[in-house]
Amino acid sequence: MPLQGMDTLFSTSRSRRPRKGVRAVMTGQVGVDKKPFIERVAQIARNHGKEVAVCHVGDMMYAEAPDVVPGRILDLPRTRLDALRRSVFKDILRIAEQADNVLVNTHATFRWKHGLFPAFDHDQLVQFDADLYMTLVDNVDSVHERLTREHDVPHTLKDIMVWREEEVLATEVIATIIRGHGSFFLIARGAERDTAESVYRLMFEPHRKRVYPSFPMTHVMDMPETLAEIDGFRDTLSEHFITFDPGDLDEKRLLFEAGAATQRGEKSFTLEVHGRKITFPVDQITSVADDIDGQIYARDFKLIDQSDMIVSYVPEMPNGKPGLSSGVERELQHAYETTKEVYVVWKPKAEPSPFVTKTANMVFPSVEDALAYFQKRGYIKEYQLRFMPLGTARERGRHG
Repeated sequence: MPLQGMDTLFSTSRSRRPRKGVRAVMTGQVGVDKKPFIERVAQIARNHGKEVAVCHVGDMMYAEAPDVVPGRILDLPRTRLDALRRSVFKDILRIAEQADNVLVNTHATFRWKHGLFPAFDHDQLVQFDADLYMTLVDNVDSVHERLTREHDVPHTLKDIMVWREEEVLATEVIATIIRGHGSFFLIARGAERDTAESVYRLMFEPHRKRVYPSFPMTHVMDMPETLAEIDGFRDTLSEHFITFDPGDLDEKRLLFEAGAATQRGEKSFTLEVHGRKITFPVDQITSVADDIDGQIYARDFKLIDQSDMIVSYVPEMPNGKPGLSSGVERELQHAYETTKEVYVVWKPKAEPSPFVTKTANMVFPSVEDALAYFQKRGYIKEYQLRFMPLGTARERGRHG
């Protein structure tokens, strides 16, 4: 496959001034911990010989207003807050004139005592002229743990999910208005996989195919060998592509734990999150069950939409039947209907149904056969399988 330049990948009808490098904006709700994630992206870039000027808008605002008590900047009057933000972004624009590559860490929205309001100025973002916009998201339990540990922000799990949706929607609208279709990406922070590499590749290796790995989750969660197979499949794809893995968010786990607690006759359960024991009331989880399921459904389709192709892994179950879940079937159909490339690794001895063969570009008997085909197409170069030892599977990313 011929390499695409950044201008080719992110071109729109709007004329742009020619320039070197790449400019990117990453948003995310309070508690998602963007700063260390973005610093890892910058370090990966440096390891590849590329310098990235990282601009943390929040830190820059505090530096410009030393009289403001840490954690209280949103309590400022809106007029001063807006003026402070504009002043900081003027500094960012000056940095962008000198640096080839710039990554801005900011918010798209704030919900505070002033209500819901934007955390950006349209004219300045137009002038910045980013190549891509990203929203970093994380599991609701992870965000809750950080908010209780690092921030004095009263909240419920429902609040966290609403704030996340507001941030995603606002950023996507900004990207579409300023830069055009295909410039926005949803990035999961990753429970047990560092997805910072995918962000680096989005910025600097746009020739790589963007892939949605599709695989069964909940109905194989008690099969360690099958889970290890699936994790090996996921790792192999992430080695060669930009992957948007649905298992990088694993909020369904909360519903399973709440159900197990209910069966035990308990009103709460405890999970370890970031090394801390966090207790969740069962009724609080059940109150957001529909939100969790709805956001999973919408988010997975969004990840497919921002991919070039879907690669699905269908294992063979112990009874010899295909491990083909309804979720995987819906993902394959959605990818087909949105004109994505569709590939299936079919492990069962039984022949795949027409519902699979009629939507897939190719069906392969193994991951290695799929990689050989992708190499022939020019999608990858050298490759090797990276399967985990049988019986060893990740703790997170299996619930759906």
